[in-house]
Amino acid sequence: MPSSTSPAAGQRTAQIPRRMANLRFAVTMAQGSPMSTPEPHIQPGLPHPFAAGLSCRCPRCGKGRLFRSFFSLTLADRCTNCGLDYTFIDSGDGPAVFAIFILGFLVLGGALIAEFKFGIPLWAHIVLWGLLTPLVAIGLLKGLKGVLAALQFRYKAEQAGPAEGEGNKP
Repeated sequence: MPSSTSPAAGQRTAQIPRRMANLRFAVTMAQGSPMSTPEPHIQPGLPHPFAAGLSCRCPRCGKGRLFRSFFSLTLADRCTNCGLDYTFIDSGDGPAVFAIFILGFLVLGGALIAEFKFGIPLWAHIVLWGLLTPLVAIGLLKGLKGVLAALQFRYKAEQAGPAEGEGNKP
Protein backbone atom coordinates (compact mmCIF):
# COMPACT_ATOMS: atom_id res chain seq x y z
CA MET A 1 0.00 0.00 0.00
CA PRO A 2 1.41 3.33 -0.88
CA SER A 3 1.72 5.76 1.95
CA SER A 4 -0.10 9.10 1.93
CA THR A 5 3.19 10.93 2.19
CA SER A 6 4.65 9.89 -1.13
CA PRO A 7 7.52 11.92 -2.62
CA ALA A 8 5.19 13.31 -5.32
CA ALA A 9 2.74 14.60 -2.71
CA GLY A 10 5.57 16.23 -0.78
CA GLN A 11 6.81 18.02 -3.91
CA ARG A 12 3.34 19.35 -4.65
CA THR A 13 2.91 20.79 -1.17
CA ALA A 14 6.37 22.37 -1.34
CA GLN A 15 5.42 24.12 -4.59
CA ILE A 16 2.33 25.79 -3.15
CA PRO A 17 4.17 28.23 -0.84
CA ARG A 18 6.59 29.04 -3.69
CA ARG A 19 3.67 29.85 -6.00
CA MET A 20 2.07 32.02 -3.31
CA ALA A 21 5.35 33.92 -2.92
CA ASN A 22 5.48 34.47 -6.68
CA LEU A 23 1.89 35.71 -6.62
CA ARG A 24 2.62 38.12 -3.76
CA PHE A 25 5.65 39.42 -5.66
CA ALA A 26 3.56 39.98 -8.79
CA VAL A 27 0.86 41.84 -6.85
CA THR A 28 3.45 44.02 -5.13
CA MET A 29 5.09 44.87 -8.46
CA ALA A 30 1.71 45.66 -10.05
CA GLN A 31 0.78 48.05 -7.25
CA GLY A 32 3.91 50.10 -7.78
CA SER A 33 3.89 49.88 -11.57
CA PRO A 34 3.34 52.92 -13.80
CA MET A 35 0.16 51.31 -15.16
CA SER A 36 -1.62 51.59 -11.80
CA THR A 37 -0.60 55.15 -10.93
CA PRO A 38 -2.79 58.02 -12.11
CA GLU A 39 -1.53 59.83 -15.17
CA PRO A 40 -0.19 63.25 -14.14
CA HIS A 41 -1.19 65.15 -17.29
CA ILE A 42 -4.89 64.21 -17.08
CA GLN A 43 -7.10 66.75 -15.35
CA PRO A 44 -9.31 65.28 -12.62
CA GLY A 45 -13.05 65.57 -13.13
CA LEU A 46 -13.06 64.92 -16.88
CA PRO A 47 -15.69 62.50 -18.15
CA HIS A 48 -14.41 59.12 -19.29
CA PRO A 49 -13.52 59.28 -23.01
CA PHE A 50 -15.72 56.32 -23.92
CA ALA A 51 -18.72 57.71 -22.04
CA ALA A 52 -18.34 61.18 -23.58
CA GLY A 53 -17.56 59.81 -27.04
CA LEU A 54 -20.33 57.24 -27.31
CA SER A 55 -22.88 59.75 -26.03
CA CYS A 56 -21.52 62.32 -28.56
CA ARG A 57 -20.92 64.89 -25.83
CA CYS A 58 -18.14 67.37 -25.14
CA PRO A 59 -14.91 65.67 -23.99
CA ARG A 60 -14.29 68.37 -21.36
CA CYS A 61 -17.66 68.79 -19.62
CA GLY A 62 -19.65 65.83 -20.95
CA LYS A 63 -22.74 67.99 -21.49
CA GLY A 64 -22.48 70.00 -24.73
CA ARG A 65 -23.15 68.45 -28.14
CA LEU A 66 -20.17 67.27 -30.17
CA PHE A 67 -21.93 67.16 -33.56
CA ARG A 68 -24.04 69.80 -35.32
CA SER A 69 -27.17 67.65 -35.62
CA PHE A 70 -28.39 64.11 -35.00
CA PHE A 71 -27.67 62.76 -38.51
CA SER A 72 -24.62 64.93 -39.16
CA LEU A 73 -21.04 63.71 -38.93
CA THR A 74 -19.75 67.29 -38.91
CA LEU A 75 -18.39 68.51 -35.60
CA ALA A 76 -19.87 71.62 -34.02
CA ASP A 77 -17.60 74.67 -33.81
CA ARG A 78 -17.51 74.71 -30.02
CA CYS A 79 -19.22 73.28 -26.97
CA THR A 80 -22.50 75.01 -26.10
CA ASN A 81 -21.93 74.38 -22.39
CA CYS A 82 -18.24 75.06 -21.60
CA GLY A 83 -17.10 76.76 -24.82
CA LEU A 84 -14.36 74.26 -25.74
CA ASP A 85 -13.16 74.96 -29.28
CA TYR A 86 -13.37 71.78 -31.39
CA THR A 87 -10.94 72.88 -34.12
CA PHE A 88 -8.13 70.78 -32.61
CA ILE A 89 -10.06 67.55 -33.25
CA ASP A 90 -8.94 65.58 -36.30
CA SER A 91 -9.94 61.94 -36.15
CA GLY A 92 -8.86 61.28 -39.74
CA ASP A 93 -9.86 57.92 -41.22
CA GLY A 94 -9.76 56.03 -37.93
CA PRO A 95 -13.53 55.89 -37.31
CA ALA A 96 -14.22 54.80 -40.90
CA VAL A 97 -11.75 51.91 -40.72
CA PHE A 98 -13.18 50.63 -37.43
CA ALA A 99 -16.75 51.09 -38.70
CA ILE A 100 -16.04 49.16 -41.91
CA PHE A 101 -14.74 46.16 -39.98
CA ILE A 102 -17.51 46.19 -37.37
CA LEU A 103 -20.31 46.85 -39.89
CA GLY A 104 -19.02 44.22 -42.30
CA PHE A 105 -19.01 41.63 -39.54
CA LEU A 106 -22.54 42.55 -38.40
CA VAL A 107 -24.14 42.79 -41.84
CA LEU A 108 -22.50 39.70 -43.29
CA GLY A 109 -23.25 37.67 -40.17
CA GLY A 110 -26.83 38.92 -40.10
CA ALA A 111 -27.37 38.21 -43.78
CA LEU A 112 -25.97 34.69 -43.45
CA ILE A 113 -28.14 33.95 -40.42
CA ALA A 114 -31.22 35.42 -42.13
CA GLU A 115 -30.60 33.35 -45.25
CA PHE A 116 -29.63 29.99 -43.82
CA LYS A 117 -31.64 29.90 -40.59
CA PHE A 118 -34.84 31.68 -41.71
CA GLY A 119 -34.63 31.41 -45.52
CA ILE A 120 -35.97 34.90 -46.21
CA PRO A 121 -36.49 35.89 -49.88
CA LEU A 122 -34.12 38.12 -51.85
CA TRP A 123 -36.41 41.17 -51.73
CA ALA A 124 -36.43 40.98 -47.89
CA HIS A 125 -32.61 40.97 -47.86
CA ILE A 126 -32.56 44.05 -50.06
CA VAL A 127 -35.08 45.93 -47.92
CA LEU A 128 -33.64 44.83 -44.58
CA TRP A 129 -29.95 45.38 -45.27
CA GLY A 130 -30.56 48.37 -47.55
CA LEU A 131 -32.22 50.24 -44.68
CA LEU A 132 -30.31 48.84 -41.72
CA THR A 133 -26.76 49.21 -43.09
CA PRO A 134 -26.71 53.04 -43.53
CA LEU A 135 -28.39 53.62 -40.16
CA VAL A 136 -25.93 51.40 -38.31
CA ALA A 137 -23.05 52.96 -40.27
CA ILE A 138 -24.00 56.50 -39.22
CA GLY A 139 -24.41 55.40 -35.61
CA LEU A 140 -21.07 53.63 -35.60
CA LEU A 141 -19.27 56.51 -37.27
CA LYS A 142 -20.68 59.06 -34.82
CA GLY A 143 -19.81 56.96 -31.79
CA LEU A 144 -16.32 56.07 -32.99
CA LYS A 145 -15.57 59.64 -34.08
CA GLY A 146 -16.74 60.87 -30.68
CA VAL A 147 -14.56 58.37 -28.83
CA LEU A 148 -11.47 59.26 -30.88
CA ALA A 149 -12.16 62.99 -30.36
CA ALA A 150 -12.48 62.47 -26.59
CA LEU A 151 -9.27 60.41 -26.50
CA GLN A 152 -7.49 63.08 -28.53
CA PHE A 153 -8.61 65.74 -26.03
CA ARG A 154 -7.75 63.65 -22.98
CA TYR A 155 -4.23 62.81 -24.09
CA LYS A 156 -3.60 66.20 -25.73
CA ALA A 157 -2.87 64.64 -29.12
CA GLU A 158 -2.78 67.36 -31.76
CA GLN A 159 -1.84 67.53 -35.41
CA ALA A 160 1.87 68.02 -35.92
CA GLY A 161 2.70 71.03 -38.04
CA PRO A 162 5.95 72.54 -39.26
CA ALA A 163 8.41 73.51 -36.56
CA GLU A 164 8.72 77.19 -35.71
CA GLY A 165 10.71 79.12 -38.27
CA GLU A 166 10.60 76.36 -40.91
CA GLY A 167 7.59 77.54 -42.91
CA ASN A 168 7.12 76.03 -46.37
CA LYS A 169 10.56 75.14 -47.69
CA PRO A 170 10.80 73.87 -51.26
